[in-house]
Amino acid sequence: MRLLVEGLSARRGEDLIFNDISFALAAGEALIVTGPNGSGKSTLLRVLAGLLAAESGGLFLEDGPPGFKHPHELSHYLGHRNAMKRELTVEENLSFWQRFLGDAPGGTGTDLAAAAEAVGLADITHLPFGYLSAGQQRRMAMAKLLVAHRPIWILDEPTAALDAGADRLFSGLVAAHLGRGGIVITATHQPLGIGQTQALQMRGFVH
Repeated sequence: MRLLVEGLSARRGEDLIFNDISFALAAGEALIVTGPNGSGKSTLLRVLAGLLAAESGGLFLEDGPPGFKHPHELSHYLGHRNAMKRELTVEENLSFWQRFLGDAPGGTGTDLAAAAEAVGLADITHLPFGYLSAGQQRRMAMAKLLVAHRPIWILDEPTAALDAGADRLFSGLVAAHLGRGGIVITATHQPLGIGQTQALQMRGFVH
């Protein structure tokens, strides 16, 4: 499978925030998106995830599963917010995402206990999500990537609120996903230590 992005542009209000973005990623490849705050990194990722409409250009899947035409149908999106209900337990949150997302063709998600163990928090799944520290909450948001199979991971500052040990843990999860033939697109100011990657530098508003 290949993800193709051709001539993509997007607006924020009346302003064209980026224009003519193109890249291609094959199975096992990653793209690191960099640039100053306000340069369009988050907007680009939201367009790729199907959360915002593009002004022009297109996103395509080549040699993807039959019946899937848009990349967002095969994507996980992890944004600045963790997308977890504070009042529900960790287990209840993860169980919801597992049921809601389901598995895309070509793989099977990890069970909840194994996903929690993979992010180093196996013993606190009974706690309400709101009881967790900011770092623990971010780790559990990572576990959401594991409980339902999606070959494309779209990650916006995924290591925010994490310490160095958790950074390394997350790098391992990303590397394992790439090793299984996954695709990763991430905006980050921190090196993920995942080896060879493509790079895209966003420069901000187009005049």
